[in-house]
Amino acid sequence: MPDGVWFHVILTFHGNWLPGDPRGFRTRKHRDHIEGDYKNPPEPGTYDALFEKSKESLGQAPVILAMEQRILLGQTMLQRFEELTGLVEAIAVADSHVHMLAKYPLDCYRIWTGLVKKHAWFVLKAQGHEAKLWGKRGKELQIRNQGHFENARRYIADHVKEGAWVWVRS
Repeated sequence: MPDGVWFHVILTFHGNWLPGDPRGFRTRKHRDHIEGDYKNPPEPGTYDALFEKSKESLGQAPVILAMEQRILLGQTMLQRFEELTGLVEAIAVADSHVHMLAKYPLDCYRIWTGLVKKHAWFVLKAQGHEAKLWGKRGKELQIRNQGHFENARRYIADHVKEGAWVWVRS
């Protein structure tokens, strides 16, 4: 695929990053100003009521994948993306989220991400996973330059230290 755009794709599993999360959070399209973020969380207790309401609204427990499921999910996502003729540089599947550094054809990143997520869900479901898997939406950060590419690649590879299944193109 000669033409295309690199993206750092971040996908969370259902119920793992909710409004009111003490680690920090953002509202969709930043409609509301929220103090703090994951690097500088809000003051403890600031959004406890919102977090409790968010947890109560879940129809199931948050999804946490075992290592066997992470391996299966990662290999499946990698295979499906490459079947679509995309190029994956790195992928990390942690217990509650996925990071992927991938090259998409122009204007296809949301469609392809959806196809990869759907395929991975069906494979995991065939292995006995019955609950919802994916959180709503994901985040696709377009890579701006070579330095950004290298930082994203290193960041994804470093998830092995947190127990993630990691694959990096050699």
